[in-house]
Amino acid sequence: MTTTTSIDILAALKNRRSIYGISKDVNLSNNRLETLLKDIVKYTPSAFNSQTTRLVLLLGLHHDKLWDITTDVLRAVVPEANFGSTAKKMASFKDGHGTVLFFEDQSIVESLQEQFPSYQENFPIWSQHTNAMHQLMVWITLENEGLGASLQHYNPLIDERVKDHWQLPETWKLIAQMPFGQITQQPGEKEFQGLDHRVKTFS
Repeated sequence: MTTTTSIDILAALKNRRSIYGISKDVNLSNNRLETLLKDIVKYTPSAFNSQTTRLVLLLGLHHDKLWDITTDVLRAVVPEANFGSTAKKMASFKDGHGTVLFFEDQSIVESLQEQFPSYQENFPIWSQHTNAMHQLMVWITLENEGLGASLQHYNPLIDERVKDHWQLPETWKLIAQMPFGQITQQPGEKEFQGLDHRVKTFS
C-alpha cells in the first residue's frame, strides 16, 4: 500500500500545473471535497505539532462571492485602462467550481513565541512552511481527483472583506487562494532548469 500511495503522489506532483481554464462541471461531491480537506489538515505535519493552518472551502454562491469581492477590491486599485485583463482573470476564477482559502492562526504562532522565546523569530517562518505544505497537498490531491487549480495571492488586499463576510476569526491571516474546477483548457509545456545544480548527492 505504501508503494502504491507513493507512486500516486509522485504522479500527481508531476502532473500538477497551474490551470486557469476551469468550469463548475465537477463530478466530485461536496462531501468528498470536504473529507479530502479534513484529511489533509489532520495529517499534514507542522513544526512543534502547532497545527496552525486553517482551510475554508467556498462552494456555490460563496465561491462566486469571493471573486466578486476580489473584483470589487481590485477595481479600486487597478487603473481603468488596465482593468479589462484583470476582470477577465477574475471571471475565469469565478467560472470554477470552488475555492480553497488558506489561513494561518496567528494566536497559535504568538503563543509559541511566548512559550519558546529562543525560537520566536522562527515561528512565523515555520508557520509559512506549514501552510505551503498544505497548499501543495491540496493541489496534488485535486489533481489526483482530475481537477485543475491555480494558486493566487490577493491578500492582503481582500483580507478584511473576506473575514468580515464569512465572519472568520480576526487572528486568522489569509495566505493564499486556490480556485479549482473541471479542466477546460490544458496549459502549455513547462520548462525545467537542469537538475545537476539543483540536487547534490554525496555518498
